[in-house]
Amino acid sequence: MTETDPVELLVCTTCRRGLPMEEDAPRPGALLHQALSGAGLPEGIKVKPVECLSNCDQGCSIVLRGGPGRWTFVYENLHEANDIETIVDGASKYHATQDGLVPWRERPVHFRKNCAARIPPIGARP
Repeated sequence: MTETDPVELLVCTTCRRGLPMEEDAPRPGALLHQALSGAGLPEGIKVKPVECLSNCDQGCSIVLRGGPGRWTFVYENLHEANDIETIVDGASKYHATQDGLVPWRERPVHFRKNCAARIPPIGARP
């Protein structure tokens, strides 16, 4: 695994960030996806929209996942306007790892405090 291996940044586009809103109003999750699509992420990180990550009460959510041997992370409580730099920083650091495990102190503070799940790679040994 090298930093050139592809990484997916999945963004929940149906997220309302816990806010009541009209059905046709722009969703915070869709706005987050739009902002990240033009955020200048490193080559090899693909931003992909997904519908509902089932983390609706925890603000906007994203997933960072890579190929075989990489851990997957779900981050929550993200804001479509305020957290773009944080996501780009965290995704870039994730992409630069062999296994997806960025040392805890090197992760953006928001990622340290708002990790909803850390999922081991398929076939990982206990």
